[in-house]
Amino acid sequence: MPMTSRLRQALFLLLLPVAVCAQSAGDYVIGAQDVLTVAVFDQADLGGKYAVELDGSFTFPLIGRVKAGGMTIRDFEAELKNKLSDGFFRNPQITVAIEQYRSQRVFVTGEVRTPAAYALTGDMTLIEALAKAGSTTQFASDEVLVVRGGRGAETAATPGAAGRETIRVNLKDLQSGTAGARNVDLGDGDTIYVARAELAYVFGQVKTPGSYPIKTDTSVLQALSLAGGVMPTGAMNRTRVIRTVGGEKKELRVELTDIVQPGDTLVVPERFF
Repeated sequence: MPMTSRLRQALFLLLLPVAVCAQSAGDYVIGAQDVLTVAVFDQADLGGKYAVELDGSFTFPLIGRVKAGGMTIRDFEAELKNKLSDGFFRNPQITVAIEQYRSQRVFVTGEVRTPAAYALTGDMTLIEALAKAGSTTQFASDEVLVVRGGRGAETAATPGAAGRETIRVNLKDLQSGTAGARNVDLGDGDTIYVARAELAYVFGQVKTPGSYPIKTDTSVLQALSLAGGVMPTGAMNRTRVIRTVGGEKKELRVELTDIVQPGDTLVVPERFF
């Protein structure tokens, strides 16, 4: 029994490569060097992969040079359909998807495992970009900056420069789903900068004295844990902090639940037997 046109069209859509369907984002703006996958129903010879050239155009069968750069995928599908409808086919069914994202990038710098430029794929968010960079390191602070209006690491060096919008995000709030935390939608040329956490120092009767990165809510007990914990010879309940107050260093008594401040030096004294 001959296959109807409607059935052939349904099979055509079902047999599109899964990866291509997943990557098709109608609002993505096509740019130079992107590679498009174009499929035309019932016209297999027209389908294929087409690289967008530096001028934003490429050569398509029957219609010649066609402009794609600066258009969304959805708009380009409509444009291609109009051109093929003009004397070639009646109501052609066209699907366009991104095979390779090459024109748009975001830059991830600072305290991440793999700082680099990454292709902007569809509707990428801050969390997705950090995941591509291997997530943050143990030295990362809670604050992440998203700098718009520039390209590359130089934007992170001057986040307050004129014409550059800077969005500050508390990563801890974002990861915990705190109300109001914003998972920023990224655009071409955005730079994500993960700041390095400030340090506190732990000395005395602890297993591993030294400097340790602290978060905004790191407690004295947590800081002691970073140093490997208190030794049996240590008097944890008599821990002192040396802190700069008003330009002067002062030694203060602290509770284990107190919050450690950047630059603090915690000292665990020896126990009296």
